[in-house]
Amino acid sequence: MGQVLHSSATTTEAVRGAIQHSQESLRVLSKRYGIKQKTVGKWKKRSSTADLKTGPKEPKSTILSVEEEAVIVAYCRHTSLPLDDCLYALQPTIPHLTRSSLHRGLQRHDISRLPDVEGDKPVKKKFKAYPICYFRIDIAETQTAGSISLWPLNGLPSLRSPRAVSKPAR
Repeated sequence: MGQVLHSSATTTEAVRGAIQHSQESLRVLSKRYGIKQKTVGKWKKRSSTADLKTGPKEPKSTILSVEEEAVIVAYCRHTSLPLDDCLYALQPTIPHLTRSSLHRGLQRHDISRLPDVEGDKPVKKKFKAYPICYFRIDIAETQTAGSISLWPLNGLPSLRSPRAVSKPAR
């Protein structure tokens, strides 16, 4: 499995390691590897060959203050409401709160998703196993004023020109 580099990476971990263990000058190493002397100097100073993450060391909101974010986190942890419900409840208190800033704030504190509740989702069942050459057709029944129509549910026929079987209503 190969190493994954970001789009503007000029060196691999092997090259970085070779730079760190070399006693040659910055100029010689930069010519050998086809990179700038500044890049060679940067890798000589570092103790590891791993790329550092870009962006702020401690992410913070540019829209919300620390106190407002603390209020949001406390409210969402206490109520366990969905995102939109939290937004509508908190907007009177924090008028400049947007859905995206609320979601980003909750992501920073690892509470952006509600916990799964048992019984929340319907139980999935497998289809019945039929023998080979068995053809299954699902049919829906619709009743209008004077007749009953049966519609195939395989998704192929158009609803505008159905192949419906009609019979008079009982």
